[in-house]
Amino acid sequence: MEYELQDIRSFVKIAELGSFHEAADALHLSQPALSRRMKKLEEGLGTALLDRTTRKVSLTSVGRDFLPKARRLLDDFDDSILNIRELAERQIGRVTLACIPTAAFYFLPSVIRLYNERYPKIRIRLLDLSANEGLEAVLRGEADFGINMMSGQHPDIEFVPLVNEPFVLACRRDHELAGRSAVTWSELSDYRLIGVGRLSGNRMLLDHALSGLSWRPQWFYEVQHLSTSLGLVEAGLGVSAMPSLAMPAGDHPTLVSVPLIEPVVNRSLGLVYRRGSSLSPAAEKFVSILLEQWPQ
Repeated sequence: MEYELQDIRSFVKIAELGSFHEAADALHLSQPALSRRMKKLEEGLGTALLDRTTRKVSLTSVGRDFLPKARRLLDDFDDSILNIRELAERQIGRVTLACIPTAAFYFLPSVIRLYNERYPKIRIRLLDLSANEGLEAVLRGEADFGINMMSGQHPDIEFVPLVNEPFVLACRRDHELAGRSAVTWSELSDYRLIGVGRLSGNRMLLDHALSGLSWRPQWFYEVQHLSTSLGLVEAGLGVSAMPSLAMPAGDHPTLVSVPLIEPVVNRSLGLVYRRGSSLSPAAEKFVSILLEQWPQ
C-alpha cells in the first residue's frame, strides 16, 4: 500500500473539521506534516480527495464517496485491536448490537446494567434502529448481532427465535376498554386509532395479518415510532395496537394493555446474525446474559 492508517485518519479529521489548521491541531501535527500526509494518500489512491482554497477545504466527489469507507476502515481497525487485547485480558472490548427500539427502550437497560456489573471494562454500542435498518447494520458488519423481527428470510441472515409476543391494545386506565378481559379488532372501529407508518415492520405485519377481515383498521393518527404512539395514548388522544414488549413493565400509573383477539396477531422476535460469522468473546458474554434475562 502507498498509504497508511494515519494518512486515512488525517483525511477523515480534515473532512470532519473542514480545515487543515483545526485538523492539524486536533492531530497534534504541524500543517506541513499534515499536508504531506494528504499528498501521500492522494498519490497512493491516484486521485484528489480534497478541494483546497485559501478560505476553506471541501471534498471532491471521490472524497465524498471515500469518507464513509475510510470511517468504516478505521472502525474495523479499532475493533480488531480491541479484540486482540480482549483475547489477552478476556475482560475488555466492545459489543455493538442493532436493536429495534421496542426491545431497546424497556428491556435492554436491565441487561446492560447486569452486563456492566460483570464486565465493567467492556464498552457497549447500541444502535436502536428500525427492523430493516437493523438487518442492514448486521449484514454490513456494523453490528455484532441484532434483536429483530422475523420478517422474511435473507440468505445471509440467521434468525434465532426468542419469543412470540402478541399485539395488545394500549389505552389509558380511565378508558372504557381498560377493564375488559379482551377486545376484538372489529370493536376498535368506534375509536381513534394511533398507528405507525406504512413502511414500519410492525405496520406491515398488522396489515398482512388483518387483510382477511371484513373490517380494516383506519389509523386516525400515524407516527414513526411506537414510543410516540404511547405518548399520544397517554395524552388521551386515542388507543393503539402494539407488541406487548412495547408496553411499560409493571404497573404504569396511566397506561394499561388489553389482549386483542379475533384474530390474535403475534410478532416473532429473535437474535439475528450474519450467517457463517462468529461472535467475539465480549459479544458472546452479552448474548449469554440477554438469554438469561429475556422475558419468558
